[in-house]
Amino acid sequence: MSTNGNNPEWPREVEAGPYRILVVEDEQLMRSIIVQLLRSDTYEVLEAGDPEAAMAIFEREKIDLAILDLNLTSSQNGLDLLGKMRDVDPEMMGIIVTAYASVESAVEALRKGAYDYITKPFANDHLKAVVRNALAQKALFRENRFLRRELREKYRFESIIGSCEPINRVFRVMEKVARTDSSVLITGESGTGKELVARAIHFSSERANKRFLPINCGALPENLLESELFGYRRGAFTGAMQDKIGLLKAADKGTIFFDEIGDMPLALQVKLLRALQERECYPLGANEPVSFDVRVICATNKDLEKEVREGHFREELLYRINVIGITLPALRERQDDIPLLANHFLRKYEKQLGRAPMRFSKDAMRLILAYSWPGNVRELENTIERATILAETNVIQSHDLPERMHHSGGIEDRGFHSAATLEELEREHMRRVLNDVKGDKVRAAQVLGIHLSTLYRKMQRYHLENEGLQQSTAA
Repeated sequence: MSTNGNNPEWPREVEAGPYRILVVEDEQLMRSIIVQLLRSDTYEVLEAGDPEAAMAIFEREKIDLAILDLNLTSSQNGLDLLGKMRDVDPEMMGIIVTAYASVESAVEALRKGAYDYITKPFANDHLKAVVRNALAQKALFRENRFLRRELREKYRFESIIGSCEPINRVFRVMEKVARTDSSVLITGESGTGKELVARAIHFSSERANKRFLPINCGALPENLLESELFGYRRGAFTGAMQDKIGLLKAADKGTIFFDEIGDMPLALQVKLLRALQERECYPLGANEPVSFDVRVICATNKDLEKEVREGHFREELLYRINVIGITLPALRERQDDIPLLANHFLRKYEKQLGRAPMRFSKDAMRLILAYSWPGNVRELENTIERATILAETNVIQSHDLPERMHHSGGIEDRGFHSAATLEELEREHMRRVLNDVKGDKVRAAQVLGIHLSTLYRKMQRYHLENEGLQQSTAA
């Protein structure tokens, strides 16, 4: 059985057991020399004298690296065997060894996926070095795959915290758009999680194994942003000492994310529009275009239609990037999600800081619920991180929260008693909304940002079945 640990997909740093190497050599003496040489470096080594025995071992065991003699039998050589093994396991590393070296066989070996090609007789240290390098390369492959899987887990839709109806509507659109290559425009206030949504769409798409490349359009001056986007040729301008690949080409087959697209200068908007239409761009100083294939996702906290009317944004570019629009609700519109998010961030930072399990006091949670959160989810996360650091006990108290939250007037302005429980706060808020909409439950659910069935359940729980009806009848 394999000794690669419980999860063979993990990088080597977290795996148990030695690497497993299969030596396939028809000459008994040479095979023994290679086997002993490798075992002296603590590798686990299996051996075979012919292709049939080698394949039997390969299909039965988990092999990290195969060292194969080029001339095994008249019907099947080492390259043929390597091809069969890599059909089963494309990440299997192979080293070809031969006493009859030729340029043609070396090229063919590399074409069929061999990591290296060694001629007999070889120096022991050379063989050991090639083996170490091949296994290091394999470890990188595994680590990259592991990190990609971690990214997919981190940015899957379910990892976005929220259960209210406004965010559920966003989830439904995200699920549909992720299966396409359509351009997406994500709008919403700063701190609502626009880049998080963009990454989730990318890592749920067919392009997930390629790059997600974010660009902050407001962080770079126009001339620098242009050279970053399109690239340049050596000598295109002072300081261009070598060719540079542009970000559009660097994201080829992947996703490019233009954050704060509304801040992109008008002149550059024209060039970007042409590039996106033609799927090619001209690096600075180049006479020939460079083609690219990218999925485009943009985000902004501006009203781009207003920007178009005022002449600050190109109408044609807006049409190009806004095939699918996603509007993220502000945190104050997701009242039911605030406790979920606060506790999520508390779990995150108590773990990072090595603290025992923590919780919020009732007074602290009242302040969190009453505050308007102008900085949205980002402000909430920063606030919880700060409170986790400053709290002297495992209970976050109201005095652990920033001073601005104590003077926001949220609780008092809404008429809640300072000693009210969370349930009383929720009941009072629901009662007021029901009265405001004259008992219209569909409208009340929309205002509260919850599902209609959730509203009915909470109304029954808080005995609010008749709220708003008397006012409606009297009217």
